[in-house]
Amino acid sequence: MKNVYLVGFMGTGKTAVGKLISRKLHREFIETDALIEEGSGKKITEIFEQYGEVHFRKLERKLLEKLATKTNLIVSCGGGLICNPENLKLMAKSGIIICLKAKPDTIYRRTKQASHRPLLNVKNPLSAIENLLNLREEFYSQAHYCINTDDILPDEVAAEVIKVIDSKV
Repeated sequence: MKNVYLVGFMGTGKTAVGKLISRKLHREFIETDALIEEGSGKKITEIFEQYGEVHFRKLERKLLEKLATKTNLIVSCGGGLICNPENLKLMAKSGIIICLKAKPDTIYRRTKQASHRPLLNVKNPLSAIENLLNLREEFYSQAHYCINTDDILPDEVAAEVIKVIDSKV
């Protein structure tokens, strides 16, 4: 069975929903950011600070190339992973891409306490969220399916994702 790639901005529920789906479907759950941290021995914030975003994106690409050779995975992708056209092609070829979306104020509310989000460690994080969402929308809109997570619980989002997966089997 093909992989399921959960994409979207930080704070849209990719990890929480991915873990629920993984348990319900008895499929392995992978979180790309966690694997990068594990493989590098550094937190994402440290990678950004020490080596920059370009280096981090290379690590994401290398990991995605490995994951795309496997099957039956539920993959929670870092928010910017899909923004590389080559990554987008690789995900589309090896799986179903499902984008989880939320409004900027919802994302801000969900992420404002998290210091481990390097792209939001700025003076005006809500403005940064809005700007990044605008920049990434062209990529997010290329997902096979989109689900809005603003006003629904992770269990409900997981049920929607499972419906999509079941319709593709």
